[in-house]
Amino acid sequence: MIHTTSETLAQILVKRGYVDIESLELAIAESKRSHQRLDAIVLKMGLCEEDLVMEALAHSLSIPFMKLGELKPSKKLLDIVPAQIAEHFRVIPVSQDVGGLRVAMADPLDIEVIDELRRLLQTEIEPVVSTPKEIDRAYNRIYGIGGATMSELTEESNRRGDEVVLDANIDIEDMAEDASIVKFVNQVIQEAFNDRATDIHVEPMERELRIRYRIDGMLYEAPIPPAIKRFQAAIISRVKIMADLNIAERRLPQDGKIKLRMGEKEFDLRVSTVPTPHGESIAIRILSRDSELCTLERLGFDPDHQSTMRQMICKPHGIVFITGPTGSGKSTTLYASLTEINTMNSKIITIEDPIEYRIPGVTQIQVNPQIELSFARVLRTILRQDPDVIMVGETRDPETAQITIQTALTGHLVFSTLHTNDASGAVTRLEDMGIEPFLIASSVEGVLAQRLVRILCPDCKQSYRPEEHMHAHLSVYGIDVDKVDFKRGVGCERCRYTGFRGRTVLVEIVKINEKLRRLIVSGGAANVIKSEAMMQGMRPIRFNGWEKVMRGITTIEEVLRVSMEDEFETPEERELIKKHLRDMAPAKH
Repeated sequence: MIHTTSETLAQILVKRGYVDIESLELAIAESKRSHQRLDAIVLKMGLCEEDLVMEALAHSLSIPFMKLGELKPSKKLLDIVPAQIAEHFRVIPVSQDVGGLRVAMADPLDIEVIDELRRLLQTEIEPVVSTPKEIDRAYNRIYGIGGATMSELTEESNRRGDEVVLDANIDIEDMAEDASIVKFVNQVIQEAFNDRATDIHVEPMERELRIRYRIDGMLYEAPIPPAIKRFQAAIISRVKIMADLNIAERRLPQDGKIKLRMGEKEFDLRVSTVPTPHGESIAIRILSRDSELCTLERLGFDPDHQSTMRQMICKPHGIVFITGPTGSGKSTTLYASLTEINTMNSKIITIEDPIEYRIPGVTQIQVNPQIELSFARVLRTILRQDPDVIMVGETRDPETAQITIQTALTGHLVFSTLHTNDASGAVTRLEDMGIEPFLIASSVEGVLAQRLVRILCPDCKQSYRPEEHMHAHLSVYGIDVDKVDFKRGVGCERCRYTGFRGRTVLVEIVKINEKLRRLIVSGGAANVIKSEAMMQGMRPIRFNGWEKVMRGITTIEEVLRVSMEDEFETPEERELIKKHLRDMAPAKH
């Protein structure tokens, strides 16, 4: 039974400061005109956050408002409310006592749903209020992604008397086209989009099929029903059909692409399959074709790093290298750099594998090893297109490196990437590829090394004091723990209880000047080049990380996870680093 309080929803919204009186009057007028409930109108007009409106509605009805993030219903409750019923009525079982079954629902005033649940479950229903987003997330966590779909498949399979759907006698292609399999795969992809995942991993194990999402650079296991292993072959075949791959070939790796539209956005999904002893493993990279290209500022470049980078990318000729491991955001930085100089007065050509984002006004070329269209082959002919700026997706072999150097020496500005641990290591890497030091010194204008760290969720980050074992890492740089307001995330609905939302870049930039050129020509080692660069103002990646820790952007653990300890060659280097950190340390409040 629902009882209302003496306070109306409108009064509660104003009393708590969620909505001002003028806006609320407009909402009430619209509610009367359209014959819709006030809570729906307030949300539709964007006057208040959904969770605050639902909490106020619950208070006005004298119904508990509940966050479902930590809810773990017992098996008995899940048997009472199976996945199909929970999905159909959009409810989550909370508890059961002599008074009946308590369920979380987004609309406690939907009497038809309550009556239908009472009839189906043969028990009294006591509603509690939660937000639609909370209910959807709780459903996926408790029942697993596609829980209702898997239940339907299992029931149908049991009726047919099927064993595990890995049997060669079963027509896998027909099963892959089954509506329930199609729906399940679509749900897995949809959930990846909802979670801001960049990759989906479908990994067959001996006794289970594991699905994981990479979110903000970290892998998280997706909650899926245990019964999914029975339909492993059909699920994998469905993905291969979508990517236009040969589903009969399970012994060799295959690569394909899926084009999808989600709402107004278009996405390219790069699909890679490899054979394993327990079935084919699939990795899916999600690329948005309509993504707004980032600027250096949005990527997380500090003002001085932005200034140095812009000086390098506005040179009339030479090479700018971006270095770092796979997944460190090198391509995104290249795109941001190209966007900065993409004008009507310059012709820009890119050579990529693959083309991740479309840039208006830029000629982009996709390499294709199957027809011998390699980086080196395109580079050999690209000068006939009269480019001003060339981007080479990756300098991965001596031939590409040699041609890239020659292209820069003929008066073109070239951007490319290298796999090295730091900026000064780029020189050694090029020498390993057979490039003469004098050619490196003549052509390279600058090298940027970078890593990505997760950003603390702004809605749940709190101050704390680092543990004792962390103090040693900070003291090397002269950081006084007592004078810095350190932050960490405690987890909330907005960040899916991870404490992080989004990523930012840590960089070090070596701008090649005459003194460094002489060091390179004379065969100077990487540590000598790094030492000289630091004396001229270069700050190491870990140093940039400590800056962002002290500004409350990320955590100590994140910086330690992605960066290596700096080895200072001279006391002067160490003192320079310590002085800069002391100067920028924010005061503790």
